[in-house]
Amino acid sequence: MNLLAIDTSTDFCSVAASRGEALYSRHQPASRRQAEMILGIVNEVLVEARLEFAQVQGIAYGEGPGSFTGLRIAAGVTQGLALAGGIGVIGVGSLLALSEEAGENAAGEQVIACLDAHMGEVYHAAYRRAGAGWEEVSAPGLYRPETVPVMSGGGWIGCGDGFAAYRERLSARLGECVSVIRSETAPSARAVLKLAIPRFAAGKARDAAAAVPVYLRDKVALKTSERE
Repeated sequence: MNLLAIDTSTDFCSVAASRGEALYSRHQPASRRQAEMILGIVNEVLVEARLEFAQVQGIAYGEGPGSFTGLRIAAGVTQGLALAGGIGVIGVGSLLALSEEAGENAAGEQVIACLDAHMGEVYHAAYRRAGAGWEEVSAPGLYRPETVPVMSGGGWIGCGDGFAAYRERLSARLGECVSVIRSETAPSARAVLKLAIPRFAAGKARDAAAAVPVYLRDKVALKTSERE
């Protein structure tokens, strides 16, 4: 299938496309410029893939959790493009995409994914490789670093910027179950696309209106008295 994927759940602006079995992608730091960069990068990737937008058959997006603003950008752009093209969408969890990225780059079979949720908290999930996909060992949740679920056994890869922000607290909590920490690893549109391809092939795409963010946190700011 000819597919497009968008992820802006972290500080990166990430876009990928597939033309048949070939994958093309851009993944670059964006800070707070994602809204102004995203459509240009979409165009660059489509040009590289030699695709016209009319040939795109579906759009996948990083649904979250992650940056509130970034999630809204990815969902909004996905909705708009899918409505314009009359095509379906699939949302892929950011922590699962982070695990896919870590597994591909580090040959990881067991991944603890942690993204910095700010306010002294992390978004956490854990996955184990199962064939071509992943088994969910610990569902995505919002935790303080010292209360994240502890995995059994060893050999887990800890990945994501949560480990950069709270390395000591997470290391103290997780102990010897984590053998390697790759805090620089981030969710990517390429990982989102790879995870979405089997779902598109199985006919699981949804209407454009279904492209909404998954936040995990309802409260976006703390009162002065609640801050650390």
